[in-house]
Amino acid sequence: MRSHCAVYIDAGYLLAAAATRITGTSLRGGIDVNHERLISALAEHAEKNSGLPLLRVHWYDSARNGVPDPTQQSIGLIPRVKIRLGRIGYDGEQKGVDLRIGLDLVAHARNGAVEAIYLVSGDDDLTEAVEEAQAHGVQVTVLAIPNADGEPHGVSQYLQRAADGLDLFESTAVDAAVAKKIAPPVLPPPPPITSTGPTPATIMKRVAEAARSVAASPAIPQTATPAPRPAPVPIYSSTTGQAPVGIAAFQYTNLEEKINKVCGQVLNSWKASASADERLALSTGKPSIPREIDRALLHDMSEALGVYDLDDDIRHQLRAMFWAHVDI
Repeated sequence: MRSHCAVYIDAGYLLAAAATRITGTSLRGGIDVNHERLISALAEHAEKNSGLPLLRVHWYDSARNGVPDPTQQSIGLIPRVKIRLGRIGYDGEQKGVDLRIGLDLVAHARNGAVEAIYLVSGDDDLTEAVEEAQAHGVQVTVLAIPNADGEPHGVSQYLQRAADGLDLFESTAVDAAVAKKIAPPVLPPPPPITSTGPTPATIMKRVAEAARSVAASPAIPQTATPAPRPAPVPIYSSTTGQAPVGIAAFQYTNLEEKINKVCGQVLNSWKASASADERLALSTGKPSIPREIDRALLHDMSEALGVYDLDDDIRHQLRAMFWAHVDI
């Protein structure tokens, strides 16, 4: 049997990394992607660097109820591309994607389907699956997406140590297949409808009716000028009366500056591609932050601080600062 290589793509990592390179944030909705061109370039990289023909590209993503959306359906029609879908939970988080990747890595290695695997992911949770695949004689290389500085984006140190190597994907290939999404143009309002207008007698009749209506109405009390809305602040302790201070305040320098920067970048990236309906939904849905935006905030904050998970205090400050940017 002739040996082959294969590419395993964590779509969440790939698209978030590409978005970060192009727009400065991991917001997937902020980019337009030529998936066929991008997948083809990844496959060519694997064949060139392994010296083996490609068996297949596996594309792992999540979908509502496991049903592919139109974009995922079109990706599944690309030759030698296999779609593997997890689910989107009630909380908006993806479920089962990492498990599918890990199970396929081990199963394909055990069955001798491939000799070399290129894993497009940076997820720490895949470390054990990589080691198990290697135990069956398969070489596993992490194929990382470059950031704007040409460095690997978001690859866990544990995963990097477990893999047989770390390859950096060509930045020109990313730039050729991914572009910043532009918001649809705002259409001008329709021209006013011209008419001859009411006659003078009609106008006088309406004025008289309005005057009688006002005279018959009870007096309207004066409404006090509303107080200005205070800026979002952390929730205060009911016992000490002080704002909570998390461990993050002692661990990180310039934390507030970094939070402010992440919130501004994510919001600006989102605005660049958001429609009028999406902007309205954001403002009317407060304080709930749309899942895609919240995921980008958490991801970018983790990247900025160099940590895998954020404590509750930082999450609270991050979301409060986001709404402060929206209200500006």
